[in-house]
Amino acid sequence: MKIWIKNGHLIDPKNNIDSQYDVYIDAGQVAAIGKAPEGFVADQTIDATGLIVSPGFVDLSARLREPGDEYKATLESELLAAAAGGVTSLSCPPDTDPVLDEPSLVEMLKLRAWRHNLARIYPLGALTHRLEGKALTEMYELSEAGCAGFTQANHPIVDTQVLWRALEYAATFGYTVFLRPEEPFLAKDGVAHDGEIAGRLGLKGIPSAAESLRIAAILRIAQETKTNIHLCRISTAEGVSLIREAKKNGIAITADVSIHHLHLTEHDIGYFDTNAHLKPPLRTLRDKDALCSGLKDGTIDAICSDHAPVDDDAKLLPFADAEAGATGLELLLPLTLKWAVNNKVSLHDAITNITIRSAEILGINTGHLTVGAHADVAIFDPNAYWKVTANALNSQGKNTPFLDMELAGKVVYTLLNGQITYQNNRD
Repeated sequence: MKIWIKNGHLIDPKNNIDSQYDVYIDAGQVAAIGKAPEGFVADQTIDATGLIVSPGFVDLSARLREPGDEYKATLESELLAAAAGGVTSLSCPPDTDPVLDEPSLVEMLKLRAWRHNLARIYPLGALTHRLEGKALTEMYELSEAGCAGFTQANHPIVDTQVLWRALEYAATFGYTVFLRPEEPFLAKDGVAHDGEIAGRLGLKGIPSAAESLRIAAILRIAQETKTNIHLCRISTAEGVSLIREAKKNGIAITADVSIHHLHLTEHDIGYFDTNAHLKPPLRTLRDKDALCSGLKDGTIDAICSDHAPVDDDAKLLPFADAEAGATGLELLLPLTLKWAVNNKVSLHDAITNITIRSAEILGINTGHLTVGAHADVAIFDPNAYWKVTANALNSQGKNTPFLDMELAGKVVYTLLNGQITYQNNRD
């Protein structure tokens, strides 16, 4: 199908485009920018007047809950949420049931996602069998099956000798290892930031040092093994400082931050709001400010939704017993825009953090609209407000600390491979 997207303001950070251009799509690829190819006759025209046209968003962490946890969410519901959020490529952690530690499981998941044809998925394979932190998985076979990298998700490797061997193996093949830095003994049984709020509420705290100590250990091992390391969901000012210094010293490292941690602090727990029970926990205002500054100056490379749909029953428990996580796929765009406004960041730079930078971390050829590239496109109105309600969310998980808030940024069209996968009528 040939599609003509006309009158839109095109933002494509990779190609340094930030102006009004028409986009022409043919056979699932970007055929031309600005001027129609010779003989081009559109089968469909999308009028993007007053809208932003950008590459489809790339999300570094979205739990799809399949296989095994379909009572929390299904592959179909979460891929629909991705399309509604303008997310056309996403990476999913291996902490499913069973764990993604076998090539056949990875192949099955990719095949099922392909059949839905709503978003490209790039699974991260388990670094160790069953995420137990003991025996290494067959990373080469998992990579051949389609894994974009390897991770332990929220299951740290306690034995640093195992971690060392895992990073050595990954370095041999040039794989990227995605690690969420948290010292397991300091974080044991913790559910909130170790500070005044947790103390007042009687909640077991996780100190900032749990993150910074683990980052220091990972950096030292990465320096020795020459492994490509991506640090996931940085949450502390100390963590930002360590990463900034490591980059100055030439260590091959990237990092991301959850969109929730750019807006919320420990105070948002309020009176035990379980929707604010997250991993890592919400930290202090100082930490939030450091995260925002680190993202602005490039210390932190990308923003992710850290999408984690949870069933209602698991959130209707006491705070310490409730399951951690928040839905985020459909909030990635509006919360990124809100962060940009609050921090005086241009729309161009904000979009960079959820497109090309994320794609480069995953090592995938998406997140841009170069001629000949996949026609994965998000068309959105940055000024359209909508209220975050359970009915407004396509995700099966309705758990978010932003419920009942009004946010600006509404996706109007999402295209995957030149096919419209989502359309929201403009008010």
